[in-house]
Amino acid sequence: MASLYHDRMPIPPPRMPPAGRREAAVVIVGGGFAGLNTALGLAARGQRDVVLLESRTIGFGASGRNGGFVFAGYSLGEKALLDKAGEAKAARLYRRTVEAVDLIRERIRSLAIDCDCVDAGVVWANWFRDARVLRDRQRLLAEHYGADWEWLPADALQAFVRSRRYHDGLYERNAMHIDPLAYARGLARVADAAGVSIHEQSRVRMLERRGPRWVVRVGDAEIETPQVVLACGGYLAGLDHRIDRAVLPIATYVMVTEPLGDRLGDCLRTRAAIYDTRFAFDYYRPLADTRLLWGGRISIRDRSPRAVQALLSKDLARVFPALKGVRVAKAWSGLMSYARHEMPQVGTHGNGLWYAQAFGGHGLAPTCAAGEALAEAIVSDASAIGDYADFGLAPVHRPLGYLAAQGTYWKHQLADWMTSRMEG
Repeated sequence: MASLYHDRMPIPPPRMPPAGRREAAVVIVGGGFAGLNTALGLAARGQRDVVLLESRTIGFGASGRNGGFVFAGYSLGEKALLDKAGEAKAARLYRRTVEAVDLIRERIRSLAIDCDCVDAGVVWANWFRDARVLRDRQRLLAEHYGADWEWLPADALQAFVRSRRYHDGLYERNAMHIDPLAYARGLARVADAAGVSIHEQSRVRMLERRGPRWVVRVGDAEIETPQVVLACGGYLAGLDHRIDRAVLPIATYVMVTEPLGDRLGDCLRTRAAIYDTRFAFDYYRPLADTRLLWGGRISIRDRSPRAVQALLSKDLARVFPALKGVRVAKAWSGLMSYARHEMPQVGTHGNGLWYAQAFGGHGLAPTCAAGEALAEAIVSDASAIGDYADFGLAPVHRPLGYLAAQGTYWKHQLADWMTSRMEG
């Protein structure tokens, strides 16, 4: 199911599968953000002879289908991260994502990656009347993470997000939004130039330990290497049971409207991206051609474009009634990977097999942070991934895990609905 991002860009020249037998210093499986960032991190540290294998095309999965938000933090909230990891470790983990936002911004600028970057921040808009959840988060971020989010009282928020659905909000200035597929392809171009060997349509059929090294087989080709990184996200490779069983592939939905012209300005008078305070939140951002990109929902079902459009159009009309019935140019879904603990899983089995996954819901900055940490760990210092150790490969128990995840979503969705009803 192609996204609007795919439609807007010419298809790049194919990168052919590997042939014959060869050796490599590191083999990375997965051509999304986690794999690409690891490859670039290795190249930046002087590691030569890195091979990246992608079963489809660069950015095929969640990396080329998501909403394009670039901001600090994780799917796990800051309060829960503090409780689980402790003050010092939580602050370091959060700081990694702040630095990742800065690195993404710098790569876009210095490497001339054309990805429609809008460096205008992100707004967290309050769906409910009670402002305490915003004030509490603002205070916690400032006191424990050194993050300064600006308070937006109702009149200030309404000045540029013209919806009666919202009340007040918080503004995160160190954030942006981009075309994620264009960015992924830009990273691949830079990795090519840095000497990384990238192969598409290269599904790994076998990963086998042979003495002190690994053998990776793609078709009739074999690559022997001491280091393998599995970075497959929601599109499981089936190469290591412990890694695959630790994530749930969960679908999310996105659509893009027709160009709205002046109607967009009647609804949004900001270039910032928006998401709201519900568990089952909407997220959206204005595009340069006056389209509105709209996303939301999570589900165990990877729905058809028609079904995605029907669901999200209702959500859009609830926030902006003036856009009810607007034509939708494209709708799509894609699979993200989630862990039970809602944090990325970045680590190693200790035998040259590394992994980076479970970035669902907050992926661009954490994948960049993970790529840097993994590259440092592989090249020189295994302790670089130590802060992730508390968030390991806990089994999700598929298929029962799917039912639990869907049940949790419905539970929180009902709680959001009841709160809205009580507020009137």
